[in-house]
Amino acid sequence: MNDELDDSVPGPKGGDLVKRHALVTRLWHWTNVVTVTVMLMSGLMIFNAHPRLYWGQFGSNPPERPDAAWLDLSHINGGIPFPPAVTIPSHYSLADARLWHFAFAWVLGTALALYLGWGLVRGHLRRDLAPRLAELTPSHLWQDIKEHARLRFPTGAAALNYNILQKLAYGSVLLVMLPGIILTGLTMSPGLNAAFPFLVEVFGGRQSARSIHFLCAAGLVAFFLVHIAMVMLAGPINEVRSMLTGWYRLPLESPKEREELP
Repeated sequence: MNDELDDSVPGPKGGDLVKRHALVTRLWHWTNVVTVTVMLMSGLMIFNAHPRLYWGQFGSNPPERPDAAWLDLSHINGGIPFPPAVTIPSHYSLADARLWHFAFAWVLGTALALYLGWGLVRGHLRRDLAPRLAELTPSHLWQDIKEHARLRFPTGAAALNYNILQKLAYGSVLLVMLPGIILTGLTMSPGLNAAFPFLVEVFGGRQSARSIHFLCAAGLVAFFLVHIAMVMLAGPINEVRSMLTGWYRLPLESPKEREELP
C-alpha cells in the first residue's frame, strides 16, 4: 500500500512507477520474515519434545486422563513429527530451541509494538487496513472472492489500495495472530506468570494457551502460503521490488496499454 501518495497530484495510471511502501513498512516486513521463520522452526523443535496439545488447567500428561490431548502426534515418526529440515536446531535439542525461540520472541514483540504505534500515529492502520462498512457487505465480499478465484487482480491506480480480503488477512495477522502468539507465549512462561497472572485465566490455563499458541502459528503458516502464492501470480519481480525499494509499477489496465508500453 502506498503510505506516501500525495493526493494533490493527478492520480497515477497503469504502467506508472509509484512509491508503494514506506521504509518503516519494508523494514518491518523483512524483520518479520526472519523473526517469524526462526520462531516457527525453533517452535517445531519445542513441539517435538512433547507433540501433544491439551485444553484446560491440567498438566501436560495427566495420568488419570491418558486421552486428554485434543491433538496427539506422538505416534508419528517415533514421536518426532517434524523432521530436522524444518526445525532449529536441526538436531534434537529442546534447550537450544528454547534459546532461539525466546531470543527472537523479544524481536517479534518489539517490532510489532513499534509498527503498530507508527501505524496509529501515521494513520496507516485506519486509512489502509480498516475495512469500510460497504466492503463488509455479503455481496462485496462474495464479489472479491470471485475475482480472486478467477485470478483477476486490480489494475491501474486501484492496485494501490488493499481489497477487503487483503484487509481482513493483514488485519488478522497484525491484530489477532501475532498478538495472540505473544500473549500466549507470556502465559506459558512461569517467570512471567507472577507479573501477569491474569493471562492464565484469560486463556483458560497454560495448556490452553499452548494450544492457542500452536493454532496462531498454524494460521501464520497458512497466511504465508497464500501470500506467497498471490505474489507469484501477481508478478513476483514487481511485488518483491516494491517491498525492497518501495517502488511499484502499476499493472496495465488493458491489453492495448500493454502493447503501447515501451
